Formats: sequence, C-alpha cells, structure tokens
Amino acid sequence: MTHLLVYGDSNSHGSLPRSAWGDLPRMDDATRWPGQLAAALGQGWKVTVEALPGRTIALDDPGHGEWRNGLRVLPAALLSHAPIDIVAIMLGTNDLQSKYGMRALDVADNARRMLREVTVHMPGATRLLIAPPPPVAAGLYVDFYHDAQARGAGLAAHMGRVAAEEGCAFFDAGGVVSVDPEDGVHLRPPAHAALARALTPVIRGLA
Repeated sequence: MTHLLVYGDSNSHGSLPRSAWGDLPRMDDATRWPGQLAAALGQGWKVTVEALPGRTIALDDPGHGEWRNGLRVLPAALLSHAPIDIVAIMLGTNDLQSKYGMRALDVADNARRMLREVTVHMPGATRLLIAPPPPVAAGLYVDFYHDAQARGAGLAAHMGRVAAEEGCAFFDAGGVVSVDPEDGVHLRPPAHAALARALTPVIRGLA
C-alpha cells in the first residue's frame, strides 16, 4: 500500500470561507480535497492528513504559539505516521500575513528548509511541493493580508525553482483554483473538487 502524507494548513484541513469570527467551519472528509483525492486514488492507497489552520512553513505565530510553525513540528508528524512513501506539502498562505512581512522569495527559501527536513527524517519518501493559490486582502482577513499580493508575487515561480533545485516534484495549485473572493484565503467546495481532480494523476505518477 502506498502511503501519502498531506502536510498543510486550513485549505487542506477543509476550513470553509467565513464572513464572521467564531468557530472555523470545516467541510466533511468527502468534500475537502484530500478526502476526494483518497477516494479517487482508491484501493492500494492510504492518505493521511496533517493539516492545521494557521500553520506556516517556518514561522512562530506571536499570538497563537510555536506549534503553528510547520517546520518545528514536522519531524514529529513524519515519525508519527511512518513509514511514508510520498509527502505532499501545501503551505505558504499564512506566511504571507502582513505581521510576518515575508516576501515570496523568503517563503520559498523556507520551503527549501522543509523539503530538506523531510529528507532527514523520511529519507525514502518522495516529496511534492504544492504552491498554494495566492491569498487576497478581503473580508475578515483584509488587515491580515493587506499587502500580501505585492509581497507574494511570484511565489509559485520561486517554489517551482526551489523544488527543481532540491530534486522535488512540484505543482502549482494556483493554476487550477482560486481562493474565495469574499474571504480571500479559503477554498470553496468546488475548488476542493477541482484540486483533487488535478492532483490525482500527479500523485499517481509519483508512486
């Protein structure tokens, strides 16, 4: 059986776009893209999802704690689910929040650190870096991402370059789906379905 680990943030967790603060609503497993991907891959595949809303690639959240730092908790996630054949990482959205001041180049450089950490702790695993769809300043998150479009310009290109330099597979999710325009961060159910459809042959090709 081929074991795929999806390592991501709220858009892999299945958080719905929202227009009011409070609990973050979540889609069921059959609706969010990792669940649809698992169904499409079928027998012979195991898909494990390690996805946390607010997760960054390698930044401590000053308001919510160090555990949102994906690089910090990655070794525990990998070793908890070993053995793993494929590690698919879709992170970078939260890194573009205004409070961090990160540029696309900085986010991609941190992604390189994460790819190398996968190799350290899961040396036999195939790595797939997925560039997330770009966030936009809108709705509840307008102040969180007020300058993200300028700082994040070219993120997919930078991530693709890093993936090539690290001998890692790459996929640009922003070439397939877009965030909800009223929310600016999260994907709607049709986008989850489209992303799962697009990723299915990519993931199969890595096995």
